[in-house]
Amino acid sequence: MKTQVAIIGAGPSGLLLGALLAKAGIDAVILEAKSPDYVLGRIRAGVLEQVCVDLLDSVGVGARMHREGLVHGGFELAFGGARHRIDMKGLTGGKQVMVYGQTEVTRDLMDDRAAKGLATIYEAANVSLHDFDGTKPRVRYQKDGATHEIECDFIAGCDGYHGVSRASVPPSAIQTFERVYPFGWLGVLSDTPPVSHELIYSNHERGFALCSMRSPTRSRHYVQCSLDDKVEQWSDDAFWDELRRRLDPEAAESLVTGPSIEKSIAPLRSFVAEPMRFGRLFLAGDAAHIVPPTGAKGLNLAATDVGYLGAALAEYYNVRSSAGIDSYSQRCLRRIWRAERFSWWFTSLMHKFPDTGAFGQKMQAAELDYLVNSVAASTTMAENYVGLPL
Repeated sequence: MKTQVAIIGAGPSGLLLGALLAKAGIDAVILEAKSPDYVLGRIRAGVLEQVCVDLLDSVGVGARMHREGLVHGGFELAFGGARHRIDMKGLTGGKQVMVYGQTEVTRDLMDDRAAKGLATIYEAANVSLHDFDGTKPRVRYQKDGATHEIECDFIAGCDGYHGVSRASVPPSAIQTFERVYPFGWLGVLSDTPPVSHELIYSNHERGFALCSMRSPTRSRHYVQCSLDDKVEQWSDDAFWDELRRRLDPEAAESLVTGPSIEKSIAPLRSFVAEPMRFGRLFLAGDAAHIVPPTGAKGLNLAATDVGYLGAALAEYYNVRSSAGIDSYSQRCLRRIWRAERFSWWFTSLMHKFPDTGAFGQKMQAAELDYLVNSVAASTTMAENYVGLPL
């Protein structure tokens, strides 16, 4: 098989890149190790910056998002028993975010690709990348007991942190930066109404908590937990009791509980791999960087990566210029490190660390007090939350 671009990974970044390339008239094949049902079963965050919304609109998959998504002009910080609203819309000249689950983004892109008859190969086993340091890259995989090979011009590695793409790069050619946080998030999805019409981020002496939502009738809640915790140790009742303890009195009173649909524990880390281009192999999304979920930057960074890459490849094929692909890594990393900084800062501000101590808790309280009472500080936070300019 021959194609212009082989995309590794059929998550939202790979599917969005495929849609962008199809719009530009560029032939691409997507390879995915798992089944479609497995891909759609991944539960992830869903706070979309305007740049992500615009990209989805640009490839014609935004209709359901605009119909069912929830537009938010602010969010709330809870500490000291009270809540304080950050008015993103007012502080940023009208910018807002869209709450729409990553699973739904993936479903919309997946359905659109299938409807257009574009090539996606699911359950592709033992994928391997070859000769991407030359001019004729190849991708091998196994399917239905046979070995197949794809000849291509470029390879886009959109297969996540544990994927084959980054692992195929020689260690001497890549540098990684990482911070692993000493706690995780225990998340519960439930068919219960949200506590509030906007997200609540809570700093509490017992640990961080977040009240979020997927729709007016489906909620997603989180509590900071130990990395040693197991999901099986947390009954639904134990989770709801702990969440209630970490909320302000009004939110605790408004909390509606119910059976969990999904329950999981996610570790938190900050991670960046540099550079993001290796000959004719490009890394995008979680294959190149991870942010802690505080601030919901992961999907948005992935969308920006493939937005840059899609435009660069279109420029290469349609204008015969390599300027975009040559600057791809530098452009992405500038935005990535800004988002990494914000996610690290927000995580450090809102969570209880093992070595925080009484002094550290007082520093968090003082910074939160300054943040909500200073227009300049609130504006800085709002600008980062809605997404910095490209």
